[in-house]
Amino acid sequence: MATIKDVAKLAGVSVATVSRVINKNGYVNDGTKVKVDEAIRKLQYEPNAMARGLATRKTETIALILPDISNPFFPELARAVEDVARTYGYTVILCNSDSEANKEKEYIHILKQRYIDGILFSSHSLKAEDVELMNKENIPFVVLDRAPVQVDCPVVRSKNFEGAQIAVQHLLDVGCSKIAHIYGPQEIATARERLMGYEDSVKHFDWFTPSLLVEGDFSIEGGKRAVELLMSRHPDVDGIFAGNDLMALGVMKKLHQMGIRVPDQIALCGFDGIHLTTITEPEMTTIAQPIYDIGMLATRLLIKKIEGTSENNRVHEFDVRLIPRGSTERK
Repeated sequence: MATIKDVAKLAGVSVATVSRVINKNGYVNDGTKVKVDEAIRKLQYEPNAMARGLATRKTETIALILPDISNPFFPELARAVEDVARTYGYTVILCNSDSEANKEKEYIHILKQRYIDGILFSSHSLKAEDVELMNKENIPFVVLDRAPVQVDCPVVRSKNFEGAQIAVQHLLDVGCSKIAHIYGPQEIATARERLMGYEDSVKHFDWFTPSLLVEGDFSIEGGKRAVELLMSRHPDVDGIFAGNDLMALGVMKKLHQMGIRVPDQIALCGFDGIHLTTITEPEMTTIAQPIYDIGMLATRLLIKKIEGTSENNRVHEFDVRLIPRGSTERK
């Protein structure tokens, strides 16, 4: 395997000159560049990526920090990130934070030491101080889907408030007369907006009471626990809007265990549009996000920031759509 010294010897230049040509750092006249490039081609020399990163502080690598890779929403997001990154010549490092703030901070520290070019965050552990630190350290980053509340940074997400309104209106349209909401962690802007959309849609009804709101944690088990509490409070509920599909799946499972039929007794709608909603019986009605498109746009925006061609910090929001299925199909 050829080394940089072999290239320098064949081209008749110093190792430092070869390094300047490879890293595009420093002046080298055109004639010398041609000789170095020809030597590289003849020897089939491949520069060490780590060494180049140390020299240029650019590794053509981005990181994607996810809160829970077991949630089917995130693998689809990751697929989009990887697909787009590859077209731009970037490699993706996947980091699973388990929704732990300390683990996330550790990732940021490690990635900075390894000269990562930029970071994509889908996390509710990201705080304002983390954003300030990355801005101070000039680390390009973009937040996707799970943006922290009241943090000024580039964000790519869906129209969560409007999606919640669509979900509630659909439940009303199929005949529900008392609709509850199982909501996600309120430190996550997406969960907060879905809750606000629900409240805006039902606050004028006589049947509405805050006890129809039950907290979940965006997990299947969280959905099970929440609906059990909900039914103990309001056994006459006939419609449930769950803040994400995993909680909706948990709700469906627990209702079945309790002998409550979906959709005959309770119509159920989730949010996200993950594939698992198509394999339940009945299939799950959901508010579908364009998950792949979110990942694509976020990656493009990050690469623009890395390459210095980005626009100002702003929120990019995608439309959502109702996919009506068996869980709300009343006879």
